[in-house]
Amino acid sequence: MRRLAGLFLLSALAAQGAPPEATVGMRSRIEELVLPGTELVPAPAKPKDPIVVRVLAVRAHGSEFRYDLEWSGFEAGKYDLAKFLARKDGSSGPALPAIPVVVKSLLPKSVKEPGELLPVAPPELGGYRTQQIVVAVAWVVGLLAIFLVGRKRRKAAPIAAARPTLADRLRPIVEAVASGRAEDTAKAELERLLVTFWRHRLGLREQKAGDAIRAIRQHAEAGLLLRQLEAWLHMPSPPEKVDLQALLAPYRNVSAEDFSELAKPVEAT
Repeated sequence: MRRLAGLFLLSALAAQGAPPEATVGMRSRIEELVLPGTELVPAPAKPKDPIVVRVLAVRAHGSEFRYDLEWSGFEAGKYDLAKFLARKDGSSGPALPAIPVVVKSLLPKSVKEPGELLPVAPPELGGYRTQQIVVAVAWVVGLLAIFLVGRKRRKAAPIAAARPTLADRLRPIVEAVASGRAEDTAKAELERLLVTFWRHRLGLREQKAGDAIRAIRQHAEAGLLLRQLEAWLHMPSPPEKVDLQALLAPYRNVSAEDFSELAKPVEAT
């Protein structure tokens, strides 16, 4: 009877001809789903998997288990979530019933590939960090004046303030996203900046958008911050303690000014 309850839910959805739907990149849930056999977990992910499945909750249901699942798709189409689950103990049976879902695209039918994102320059350095730089520069100038006036030393060359790096520009946005204070526009902007930077750095500008993002996610250095951003955005309970210094390390050798030039949209000729 317990197994029939889970199968009845799936067969009812199939009979109605309306499996659960979600648009590309959006999350959806299937709750109170009873499945036969030992406990299930998400199957090991592959780089080109079109579906990501997460097990939000598992509860005993007699000799079976009742699940709350969350899933999201990267490509439009019809899929079976059962193919993206595996036994926690490594066993192979019993076979799972089909769990049909549909991933829909919001793009017009005439558009075959997602449009290229236009890079947007990161926000200008400001706030408390700017105040610190101004105070430090003023202190240095005052100290030089004390030594130069009265000793009639040769006029010293002006000392330029250190150029802000891309890490300096990204830090306020990353901290806001990590603390949950960032708005959706800031989250999307951070993801846009990371993809733009690494597509230039890794020579992925000629690749399709989806293939480029997968390559960045799998890269040892480029994927650090992008994978952490996805965890903050999609995991029910993302890690609270994160080493921001390590996440921002790849961006300290790039000046924010140089990246602003890199991120300017290319004018049509």
